[in-house]
Amino acid sequence: MSGGTDIATLLADMDPTLSAVEVVFCSFPDAAVADKAFLDPIGCFIEPEGLALIIRRPVADTHGIAYSAVLQGITLNVHSSLEAVGLTAAVAGRLTQHGISANIVAAYYHDHVFVPVADAERALAVLRALQAEAVASRGGNRLDLDQELRSIEP
Repeated sequence: MSGGTDIATLLADMDPTLSAVEVVFCSFPDAAVADKAFLDPIGCFIEPEGLALIIRRPVADTHGIAYSAVLQGITLNVHSSLEAVGLTAAVAGRLTQHGISANIVAAYYHDHVFVPVADAERALAVLRALQAEAVASRGGNRLDLDQELRSIEP
């Protein structure tokens, strides 16, 4: 089953939700995925520098694994196609306007936006406001954008 590609629909239906779990990105030179499976990673990528994993912060702390940033994930609960154009750009662009760093991972069904813990609630509000704008532009039920925007002011 392939996901949606219409940017207006994806934004209007993205339904962002914030995970309560804190995660970290870490790297293991010369390691294979099987070597680190015990860490129960939520994401992985093989880079030239080594195996990159996204793991829960408590797991990293328990095993003494070094990391720099502590993040929280926001899942966009719309099934977007891997060939959809513009969703990650719209999300990253809007977060950039609010000074929020975003590390976006596109998985098979959903996109996941990892933001600094200190900015997580504000990032969620920014993305909900973006969704509300998309709904309003489609002529759907207009959410209270002013209320959404007031909630994200620093």
